Amino acid sequence: MQRLSGKKTEKKRKRGWRLWLKIIGGSIALLLGACGILLGYLYMTDLPVSDMQKPSFIYDSQGAELTSLTSGQKQQHPVTLTDIAPDVIHATIATEDRQFYRHVGIDFKGIARAMLVNIESMSKKQGASTLTQQLARNLYLNHDRTWARKVKEAQYALQLEMKYSKDDILEQYLNQVYYGHGAYGIEAAAQLYFGKKARDLTLAESAILAGIPRGPSYYSPYFNMKNAKDRQKVVLQGMVETGYITQEQAQQAYNETLAIRPREERSELLVAPYFRDYVRQELDSLGISDQAIEAGGLRVYTTLDKRAQAAAEQAVAKYIPAEGDLQAALISIDPRNGYLKAMVGGKNYRLNQYNRVFANTRQPGSSFKPLVYLAALEKRAITAATHFISQPTSFTYDNGRQQYKPSNYGGKYYGEIDLRRAIAVSDNIYAVSTIMQIGPEQVISLARRLGIDSDMKPLPSLALGTFPVSPLEMAAAYGVFSNQGKRVIPRSVLKVTDSGGSVLYEAPPIQQEQVVNPADAYVLTSLMESVFETGGTGSRVATSMKRPVAGKTGTTDTDAWIVGYTPELSTAVWVGYDKDRMISVTESHKAAPIFAEYTEQALSNVPPKIFAVPDNVVSVYIDPDTGKLAGDNCPNKRLETFVSGTEPTAWCDLHVQSPTDQRKDEEKRPTKELEKRSWWQHLKRWWGD
Repeated sequence: MQRLSGKKTEKKRKRGWRLWLKIIGGSIALLLGACGILLGYLYMTDLPVSDMQKPSFIYDSQGAELTSLTSGQKQQHPVTLTDIAPDVIHATIATEDRQFYRHVGIDFKGIARAMLVNIESMSKKQGASTLTQQLARNLYLNHDRTWARKVKEAQYALQLEMKYSKDDILEQYLNQVYYGHGAYGIEAAAQLYFGKKARDLTLAESAILAGIPRGPSYYSPYFNMKNAKDRQKVVLQGMVETGYITQEQAQQAYNETLAIRPREERSELLVAPYFRDYVRQELDSLGISDQAIEAGGLRVYTTLDKRAQAAAEQAVAKYIPAEGDLQAALISIDPRNGYLKAMVGGKNYRLNQYNRVFANTRQPGSSFKPLVYLAALEKRAITAATHFISQPTSFTYDNGRQQYKPSNYGGKYYGEIDLRRAIAVSDNIYAVSTIMQIGPEQVISLARRLGIDSDMKPLPSLALGTFPVSPLEMAAAYGVFSNQGKRVIPRSVLKVTDSGGSVLYEAPPIQQEQVVNPADAYVLTSLMESVFETGGTGSRVATSMKRPVAGKTGTTDTDAWIVGYTPELSTAVWVGYDKDRMISVTESHKAAPIFAEYTEQALSNVPPKIFAVPDNVVSVYIDPDTGKLAGDNCPNKRLETFVSGTEPTAWCDLHVQSPTDQRKDEEKRPTKELEKRSWWQHLKRWWGD
């Protein structure tokens, strides 16, 4: 019985195995059949027609077409693989796809390896896109990061591998890939950067070019040679690892001096070229790559104002000579919404693409002083009536271990002066006296609230703008003053759509953060209006300004600044040399007229508007000589602005002729006379009342 039972069990086991083998065999057969059908379908199906010719465009704030988003006119000169230097081919394979000659269009091992690396790092550090997939993407697809696009990319890559040889695919890739500045394909890139044919490129030149497609703007030798050389080093090391060259050859190529060809002037009219480059960088930060832009069909809606941009370019061209090395930058923001309205990064984009608007390497000088005064106004350490003595002064700090001895421009001192006068004439002693009273740390804290991130140290010299900042940072900070203490982060891109109209990006709603008390911001604005009045450092352009404006000039040995604002625009202008060369007095006077002309032209269709008076602001007549309430005998009376509760309460005792007159003043006026300044009084004061 046991033997019979064992035989039955064995038969059942054999039948079970046979069943499983049939299931597995059937599944494999079905899978192979499905694969065969799929491969047959892919082979028989035609690839789509490439749509690379449709350009991407930038649109202005009104939705009007502004300019093409490409870096220049499209240049493409197809060549055969035999007309391309072997070093280019090897550098490309070593950098982009080391398994190119081994996979079928999709590198399954590479995908698995990339997944492991990404899982270990908990981020997407490594991709597995083959050279064939890149070609498929460039030829037939957009750069959406969707699963549907990835599936299509894999399909087209397999079809390319079925229909073309490896060398054909490599040849197509090298003729289609984007190398920046309008150059498509290796032949156009060789001509652009080195003025030679692709077959004549050296190892060093090949490595430079092979590194560009990963980031055509970031690795452009024209934009940033350091980035290009760093990338070249990575490419050369990849060629060593794949056995194409030795370590010694790699080092020799890296040390080779590159003869980069100067960019030839384009025949087309360049429209807002610095802004265009900035938008490309912004798109990259939003996940929209250079390749997606160059693939074509994108519509990028921006904040740029055509009228303001034209006014900015014309103002810079008018006052900065075309000859010579003197440079300028202008950035203008709408303080109410953060929209970048105009941008000029230099006087001639064709000759120099460096955008000085973002260069935080220049000292702002006295244009930084308003931040010192605002920090002190916030702390109630000073008011518009506070007096300091303008005279040669030695300030002690660091617990008495250090001394700081600032001086006024030209050795000119003004004696006892108040804050309005100190701002108008740009007195250095008053500024340092103020920062010593509140502490430099308070000023740095305020600067951070205003959006200035550049490095600063808590030293007395901070009051005189000795730590570099960028024009964009200054324009944004002053925008807070104009916007009643509310900060809005600058923005340039509002919406991006693809060729089919699908929205790839839309800017979030505008958020205003109250970082400064509105009353404090308004008092500072009132004080800064004096810069453009008689005796102020901006008075030379006062006659050309037909609207209320506040601001501050700034001059160092190497830099000239003016940062100013109206209710509609906050603008920073910088003038100087790129290599810290001394500027002349005449050159230092060019920033203010650029600002004045730009502001008037940009707002030529906007009626003049006064700065709105917030709550908690009062105005009283004071005697500027004493900073006290003005009496009948005071020869000079000035309607001054204060945060409510900080205005003076004592009467002027300098101009009282006798005790009897003083008693008459006391009887004649209340102890404290407060007068809320109306819009009409603001306007009258602006016109010189």
